[in-house]
Amino acid sequence: MATTSQIHYFHTLQKSSIFTTRKSPSYSLKSNRSSSIIICKSSTNDRHISGGRKLRAAVIGGGPAGSSAAEALSRGGIETYLIERSPSGAKPCGGAIPLCMLDEFSISLDLIDRKVTQMKIISPSNLTVDFGKTLKPHEYIAMIRREVLDSFLRSRAESVGTNIINALFTHLELPDSPNSPYTVHYNSNGSKESISVDVVIGADGANSRVAKSIDAGNYSYAIAFQERIRLPDEKMKYYENLAEMYVGNDISPDFYGWVFPKCDHVAVGTGTVCSKQDIKLYQNGVRERVKEKIYGGKVIKVEAHPIPEHPRPRRVRGRVALVGDSAGYVTKCSGEGIYFAAKSGRMCGEGIVRASMNGVRMIDEKDLRKEYLKKWDSQYINTFRFLDILQKVFYGNNAARECLVEICGCDYVQRMTFESYLYKKLARGNPWEDVKMVVNTVGSLIRSNIIKEEMERLEV
Repeated sequence: MATTSQIHYFHTLQKSSIFTTRKSPSYSLKSNRSSSIIICKSSTNDRHISGGRKLRAAVIGGGPAGSSAAEALSRGGIETYLIERSPSGAKPCGGAIPLCMLDEFSISLDLIDRKVTQMKIISPSNLTVDFGKTLKPHEYIAMIRREVLDSFLRSRAESVGTNIINALFTHLELPDSPNSPYTVHYNSNGSKESISVDVVIGADGANSRVAKSIDAGNYSYAIAFQERIRLPDEKMKYYENLAEMYVGNDISPDFYGWVFPKCDHVAVGTGTVCSKQDIKLYQNGVRERVKEKIYGGKVIKVEAHPIPEHPRPRRVRGRVALVGDSAGYVTKCSGEGIYFAAKSGRMCGEGIVRASMNGVRMIDEKDLRKEYLKKWDSQYINTFRFLDILQKVFYGNNAARECLVEICGCDYVQRMTFESYLYKKLARGNPWEDVKMVVNTVGSLIRSNIIKEEMERLEV
């Protein structure tokens, strides 16, 4: 029986499908276990793929973005190849995902390491605010190790028809005519190999080789540095359902530090854009702040990774599209990227399915822009811009950080924050409370700057 979401999705696809033939088309409905219905069209058009084959796609990168894209493509009838160089690898990542993602992406609850129901934010002066007091009884932030999540999503894509290639992608050879194939070159067990495809999705991270192949343009990026630390049982008990965020010049000049609970250890880390060369110094700052809480712990893994700071100038070129970190989909202020990676991958994959009529029609750049990029930007680009502004306002100096922590103590601010984060939709606020929040924020910024100026005067 079709669910309400299936019916809504079907109507959405009906409105967005491209029908170019002048003949009276006939349709069939295809249901799948991802709660979606794809429109299959039996008639052809002037870009019908000859030879009886389906559209062929290569997805480079097997993280949440690539796996979600591959799954959507395979479910829609596209011949799909997913190239991942390190299936057992683990990206340095806090591992927090919003509540809505569990249901939207059918993620097994067995994969969750911890359910965070408490969060503390600690200011430069060690003012501490409990940031989880407005969470409802059923609400929490799920903590998942990336190696576990990535493996789960890849396996699911494979189960619906995706061909997994364990290899290192080396470069992309561009076509010499509009309908000629792309040649994807890769190294498998020391052997140089290649495949020819019609469409390429780059999901190969912040240092994307696919992005370089299509001259997608550069962007600013942060360096995230993280240590996984196994704590004594009594210390780990403290972090059972608690996450901590630290801000201050000693932690990062433009980001925050964190302690996130994992299955049997904690992840302790920080990040920075403007002072990458000092990342270990800032990591020492985090460790100094939490030294009593992690005393006796043993470092079991050290990780570092680039994190994009804004979307790339070009995310679609020809029949190549970028998703996830490759496209630059990591939010400022919070550094969130897992949900947006998976979402962008799925949206891109579904867009290709729609534009290709379930793989029987060749697509072009115009199709990718219409069915993927335009839809993505209309839904999320303002979120990225807003969080960019927040980071510039509150992460620039210690006075602003003190203000940030102070206003986070407000119940209304907490509720609006969690409504937006957990469910990825704009929270409906109270106009009067919104006005009060703005006034209180301005007042807090003024007070913090006055205190800053007074402290600087005393130091002289």
